[in-house]
Amino acid sequence: MRPIMLTRTTIVTCSHRFPEAMTNEASGTLRATRQFSRSSRATTKLAVIALCGGLLFTLSRGAGEDVGSSSPARANPTAAHSKDLANTYPELRAAMSYRIAMSAHAGSDKLDRDIRTSQRRVREAADPRPFLEQLGWLYVAKARASHDQGFYKLAEHCAQTLETADPKSAEAKLLRGHLLISFHRFAEAEAIGKELVAQRALPFDYGLLGDALMEQGRLPEAVAAYQGMVDLRPDTQSYSRVAYMRWLKGDVEGAIDVARLAARAASPLDPESASWSLTRLALYHFQAGSFNDAKVACDSALRLSPDYPAALMTQSRMLLDAGRAADAVAPAQRAVEVNPLPEFQWGLADTLRTVGRFDEAATVETKLKQTGAQTDPRTFALFLATRGEQPELAVQLAQRELKDRADIFTHDALAWALGSAGRPGEAWPHMEKALAEGTADARLYMHAGVLAARLGRAAEAESWLSKARSIQHLLLPSEEQQIAEALAALGAPEDASSASRAENYPISKGEDHLATASLADKNKEGKDK
Repeated sequence: MRPIMLTRTTIVTCSHRFPEAMTNEASGTLRATRQFSRSSRATTKLAVIALCGGLLFTLSRGAGEDVGSSSPARANPTAAHSKDLANTYPELRAAMSYRIAMSAHAGSDKLDRDIRTSQRRVREAADPRPFLEQLGWLYVAKARASHDQGFYKLAEHCAQTLETADPKSAEAKLLRGHLLISFHRFAEAEAIGKELVAQRALPFDYGLLGDALMEQGRLPEAVAAYQGMVDLRPDTQSYSRVAYMRWLKGDVEGAIDVARLAARAASPLDPESASWSLTRLALYHFQAGSFNDAKVACDSALRLSPDYPAALMTQSRMLLDAGRAADAVAPAQRAVEVNPLPEFQWGLADTLRTVGRFDEAATVETKLKQTGAQTDPRTFALFLATRGEQPELAVQLAQRELKDRADIFTHDALAWALGSAGRPGEAWPHMEKALAEGTADARLYMHAGVLAARLGRAAEAESWLSKARSIQHLLLPSEEQQIAEALAALGAPEDASSASRAENYPISKGEDHLATASLADKNKEGKDK
């Protein structure tokens, strides 16, 4: 495995310098709102298993959804508002993008109140630009919390309004760059990231650049960008990226080490980011076989955000692995209700089939087939290829995705789709690219094993399938079945590792000394203040 630039020493020695986690109070500054510039991660591998995803961040996860949909973007841009108290920046205030960004906002939670407060400050301020930037990041946060992609469009209008006043605004560029990541326009985001790094080199400039490079499969360059970020600002955002890069490089234990730092640095006043960090930590623990630690981290995420979809799907996966399939259905159903991503729908359908609820599973899959090509083409391609349905459509979707997103998981999706279409020879070069970084991922191993078997390379196939079987608890039931069938065809011994792991998913509640306790202390500090 190739050495990774982000060494453990580098990360740990700089950890004493990380600032207190910033909050987005109604009186927050621009620095507070930049907390939200982390790219979405939902597709990437809970999208390893459920988020996952990639990360990150990318996190996260998700990226791949249709940003053109959604109610807030359709709000009447000329709706009546209280008259601006300041007459400054007349061109900015007259812009259509300004009117859209300032559309009347409903809702009663804290983010909704913060958005209305920020809008009021924009109207009242002699210089509205700082508060417009803040408003843009609040819309990003709302998009991530609500899974309503229309809020990304409102954030884009904030960036456009800032550019009306200053076409070279670095603040507008950073906001726009983050949105381009969400829209899967990675090359454009890379250009903005490079420009910002050359212009001012702030931590989130490096983060933007690293995210864009990572999604294009250029990991050495992404590592260098993330190193610049963590050197300047060791916090939840940078630690999460470092942990994910370690995982991509096959260093699961190293990923756990840094993910713990990310969880400790998270603030309960930003529950979405904290829940994401804890969910990633849970997934790393789950892969490493530390099932109790995985449960504790997942439970901590759900205490902070009871309806956090990635954590709900992780909980469902662990219950399913423990032989508690009936209990696994409810969290998977709730995850899909909150955010119907293809990965979550696929997981729910498999779980329903496991407990014999075939009609309900078929209904979920019908909905997945209606929207999957638009919301997340890469995962939908994987789903079709695994089911053996519409193989040519799966190939087309993966090929289209590869044009903008040439990371290891897109190469894997194309390889799997080509294999499903009866073209394993064409598939294998993409499979080799998917395996090139040494990522320890059960789905990659399973795909490699099945494709090698189809190419008549029995020894290599058995090797990859054995690796997949050793961590097959990370896979969906339909994917585990692929391993069993391939090994049976090769004449390999029956797998005994798929027996119930109920003892590994204890019902007793515990406290994570690095994550939960730290977050509880910070929550108390926040209340005391």
